[in-house]
Amino acid sequence: MSDYLMESEAEARRLIEQARALPVRPHLLSTGLQPGMKVLDAGCGPGVVTSILAELVGPSGKVTGVDFNAPRLAEARATCASLPQCHFLQADIRSTDLPGDTFDYVWSQYVLEYLPDPERAIAEFHRVARPGGRVVVADVDGLGGMNWPCPPELEEGVQTFHRAVREAGVDLYIGRKLFHLFRQAGLEQVQVHLAPLWIVAGAADARLLSDWQLRFSTLEAALAPAFGGKAAYQAFCEGYLRLLSNPDALKYSVLLITEGRKR
Repeated sequence: MSDYLMESEAEARRLIEQARALPVRPHLLSTGLQPGMKVLDAGCGPGVVTSILAELVGPSGKVTGVDFNAPRLAEARATCASLPQCHFLQADIRSTDLPGDTFDYVWSQYVLEYLPDPERAIAEFHRVARPGGRVVVADVDGLGGMNWPCPPELEEGVQTFHRAVREAGVDLYIGRKLFHLFRQAGLEQVQVHLAPLWIVAGAADARLLSDWQLRFSTLEAALAPAFGGKAAYQAFCEGYLRLLSNPDALKYSVLLITEGRKR
């Protein structure tokens, strides 16, 4: 977990803006979150979703945020400073050392895509959930790959981008794999919900453009060799940003939310 591919000085800001822009509350409520629950936020980052979890479970509930990154945990503690039901732990989500059979609801979002062994994280979520408790994971599937019209050379570049990211240790297609992983972990009543991560019919807004600009900048050193060098990589990035800004093109990405119940 220490080799987080997207790490940069601006990553906390990007994560906060992303969390605030995407509608997480309906996903939490539709997958069984209720007032008074004891909740684990696995990979809590700067704590924006942790604060929403805390508001939804209320003062009679409890939310434990776990993250490996100490500066990110400091940001989470600041974000949730007015919420006494929030507690934080620095740990690897694959091995938290938290007691088993503890949480009514385990939530993780945009984390498993970065793990070489997501099955270990799901096994840990299963271990710490109480019997009858819910495990819910929301993650991407084919991020940035659904665009029309898309010039053939840019489509080829997107495929190169996806391959290079995978070789660097990030699985942008993890969403479709979660149902199988949940079943293999022994979770029951496994369901999968499809939701838009974004839908851009026309020109993208400033937040999404800024998000992709930061992604491209942060990933340049790791991904440029797959394109044959920095110049070709930057040309691809500029082409993709033009596509996002194209008022006549449709761009969308999906989020797969997988939930299961511990026996």
